[in-house]
Amino acid sequence: MIKHVKTLGMYALILAAGLGVGVGVAKVPAMFKKDYVQGDYSAYYTQHKSKVVLYGTETCPFCAKAREYFKQNKIAYVDLDVSKPGPAQQEFKNFGGSGVPMLLIGDRRINGFIPKVIEEALKTQTN
Repeated sequence: MIKHVKTLGMYALILAAGLGVGVGVAKVPAMFKKDYVQGDYSAYYTQHKSKVVLYGTETCPFCAKAREYFKQNKIAYVDLDVSKPGPAQQEFKNFGGSGVPMLLIGDRRINGFIPKVIEEALKTQTN
């Protein structure tokens, strides 16, 4: 009986260790992911007549947070819905967009709503 309990305990320990490693390994790529990609996005600002471009969807909660952030800080921006077929969706795909919101500010393409990175991009845009 004790032998079975020890064996069961070892299996539980191995399973827990495996799950721990699996969860840890899944987070490794995010640790190396950049908050933004630098590039020349001036053509998009000219095309959309704005210095801040948001690619998002109506149902995305982080897109809603980005919109609220821009409104609260009185930042003019263009809001492009990538869930509908059209030029905005094609631009998003051309960028390799895989998640929303995707923001263009200055020389930065920001993937996700990251207030600290947005603030930094806005500062460098005006300087």
